[in-house]
Amino acid sequence: QVQLVESGGGLVQAGGSLRLSCVASGIIFSINDMGWYRQVAEKQRQLVAGILSGGTTMYADSLKGRFTISKDNMQTTLYLQMNNQKPEDTAVYYCHAPDAGYGLGSDAGSWGQGTQVTVSS
Repeated sequence: QVQLVESGGGLVQAGGSLRLSCVASGIIFSINDMGWYRQVAEKQRQLVAGILSGGTTMYADSLKGRFTISKDNMQTTLYLQMNNQKPEDTAVYYCHAPDAGYGLGSDAGSWGQGTQVTVSS
């Protein structure tokens, strides 16, 4: 059974930084594409950043340069470093491991429980 457990969310002032972590189990982490998403209440979940099994990364255009996704295959942990945060980054952030054969744009796969990030102005 796949489990994804996020941590690292919290309250930060605008301009500050947070690092989110997602510990994965039940998957072959090193060959699984992984992604971070965020959701604001009543809005659609948005892909923030993704990292493919080979290490290629991708970001939402509006977040390039501020957010960095990375992973540690030995620790089976996915990270999201968020710098120079803005109030509009406030959301619940989710870790996602798509099922084999599905890309990061698909909902199919496993999701973490989410971690709240609040950026105050």
